[in-house]
Amino acid sequence: MPVHLENEATLVAEAKEGNAEAFTVLVNQYERNIFRLALNITSNKEDAEDVLQESFLKAYTNLGRFQGNSRFYTWLVRIAVNESLMKLRKRRSDRQVSLDEKLETEDDGLLPREIVDWGDNPEQHYAKTEWQEILAEATQTLEPAFRTVFTLRDVEQLSTEETAEALGLSVPAVKSRLLRARLKLRQRLNKYFK
Repeated sequence: MPVHLENEATLVAEAKEGNAEAFTVLVNQYERNIFRLALNITSNKEDAEDVLQESFLKAYTNLGRFQGNSRFYTWLVRIAVNESLMKLRKRRSDRQVSLDEKLETEDDGLLPREIVDWGDNPEQHYAKTEWQEILAEATQTLEPAFRTVFTLRDVEQLSTEETAEALGLSVPAVKSRLLRARLKLRQRLNKYFK
């Protein structure tokens, strides 16, 4: 049975006076929500179970400090969030490696750790995106017959034979249209390479 706000306040008051049953009713009411919250934050069932227990234990031992300015459930959620984040910090600190710590090599030598970012930097990403837009615009200016062959052959990377089959053309016709499409694109894109 759900605890209504007025019942929650009464149960908290009784629990503060030492009534363990009142606190048990609160635990039974909110344990699923707190577990779900902890599981969403920690992404680990065992950690979520620990957080659940630690949160209720902390709430019980600090019940005297609960002012009643907010709902008990809101206070409990705050405790659970803090416990979950502490659990994540602890988990992260257990797996941390100092970048200043040198790596041991097979021949008992020490090398500095190097971290390489394989992704594009913002400038490279922008340049790629800009180039893709320029190419797309230039491709749109081609006549449909040339644009289709260019798209299938160079963008979708179909073979010349597959392109011919898809369009119902001969292989020489595909090669001819592709050559003309590339020449027209080169002409349109030439200004970007000067």
